[in-house]
Amino acid sequence: MGMRIMERFSTEAEDVARRLRDGMAGGVLSFPLTSFRDDGGLDLDSYRAYLTAQLATAPGAVFPACGTGEFFSLDEDEYRAVVTATAEIADGRLPVVAGIGYGWAQALRFARIAEEAGADALLVMPHYLVAAPQDGLVEQLRRIAAGTSLPLIAYQRGQVAFSADSLRRIADIPTVVGLKDGHSDLDRLQRLTLAAPDGFLFFNGASTAEVQARAYATVGVPAYSSAVHAFAPDIANAFFTALRDDDQERTTALLRDFYVPLVELRDRVPGYAVSLVKAAARLRGLPVGPVRAPLTDPGPDDLALLAKILDAGPQAGKTAPGAVASWAVR
Repeated sequence: MGMRIMERFSTEAEDVARRLRDGMAGGVLSFPLTSFRDDGGLDLDSYRAYLTAQLATAPGAVFPACGTGEFFSLDEDEYRAVVTATAEIADGRLPVVAGIGYGWAQALRFARIAEEAGADALLVMPHYLVAAPQDGLVEQLRRIAAGTSLPLIAYQRGQVAFSADSLRRIADIPTVVGLKDGHSDLDRLQRLTLAAPDGFLFFNGASTAEVQARAYATVGVPAYSSAVHAFAPDIANAFFTALRDDDQERTTALLRDFYVPLVELRDRVPGYAVSLVKAAARLRGLPVGPVRAPLTDPGPDDLALLAKILDAGPQAGKTAPGAVASWAVR
């Protein structure tokens, strides 16, 4: 790591950035689901059991209470309970990066809870509702950074998209250690990676990021978050290993026979990026419960197709080259 980044980061941020960098090299980034009861209440005991099983599969880092974890539906007490449980179960073995969001004032309320709960860093999710100019996007991060000592990862998605100049400005904030990208605009992303200082972290945060992992890697962003890890860590880890080892045949088979059919089903209904993931976890016997409104759980037809996709995942690498499963989504 170059001196430029070491001088810029605070000591704590440098340590977290190093741990994240090491973790990304060895595993996917895990974004666990939050367990709810059928009546909609938080089921913390089930969450603990679920997360313990997830962490046993050796992800590179864990991001509780983020988009996949339905941060947007948690109140502050529930958020505290989820992040506390995650930090306790992780027990320092891997970085815990909690989600925060809304406007900067509300984001700081969650940031302070996460700090007290034992989180190592924060993922700053897109602010609520309004479009904003570049100066405002930068100021949002500055205000959050001024109110918490935890390292920050900015998340550009939806109405948040940083210019190269803004990337340079947020990279000058001593506790901002990286950027998660959910836009999949590789031209813009390449400009951002070129504008960033040495050692600044970038993450592929596209929905079902594996589908675009090869493309992201070409612009210098090989690390990615994996929603699939939330319900099928065996499949997620098989893909990570195939991609890391440049096993093109295995990577292509997994994309063709599992990931692309999953994405095509996901794209049928708004909100399936979370509710389909949770449904897949339930099909695999994981104690996660239903989604909370405004999300809705999949109906029987989509559940039946999802079950077929899940059955094909572990066998994807054995499918003959060029074959397409007969049940694939059309």
